[in-house]
Amino acid sequence: MNSVKPVRYLAVPTAALILAGCGSGSGSGDAKADLSVSAAYMPQPVSDSMAAGFLTIANDGGTKDELTSVTSDAAGSVTVHETVGSSMREVTSLAVPAHGRLVFKSGGNHLMFDKLKHRPMQGEKVTVELHFADSGPITVEMPVKSPTYNPETGH
Repeated sequence: MNSVKPVRYLAVPTAALILAGCGSGSGSGDAKADLSVSAAYMPQPVSDSMAAGFLTIANDGGTKDELTSVTSDAAGSVTVHETVGSSMREVTSLAVPAHGRLVFKSGGNHLMFDKLKHRPMQGEKVTVELHFADSGPITVEMPVKSPTYNPETGH
């Protein structure tokens, strides 16, 4: 009978540790979004008043977040556009999935800069601030590339 009691006493703390481990994912640090930005650029605009912008937002965290707005001193407004099929539409937010990416690319999701304060030229940088539903803002320096720049070829 003595050999059964130590097993019972060990089972209770072990079960408590297992249950505590199961609950640690909700609300702990490893479950929040972990955002970073790469591949940001703006093709040199052909218009004096409008431009497009592209970038990739990666989320290495365990919780999704949402891009809710973008601001820039270079333009009167920056809007987020989603492309579905062959049509684009302005949206108020786009999801950045947990352990995933939100990609803005030519022919797909993109940023639209309206009412440019000056026409950015190749070699300059445009600063944008990305705002999210849960994470803090991220400031990005977006280099201005040639109007025909293709990130896949680097030209």
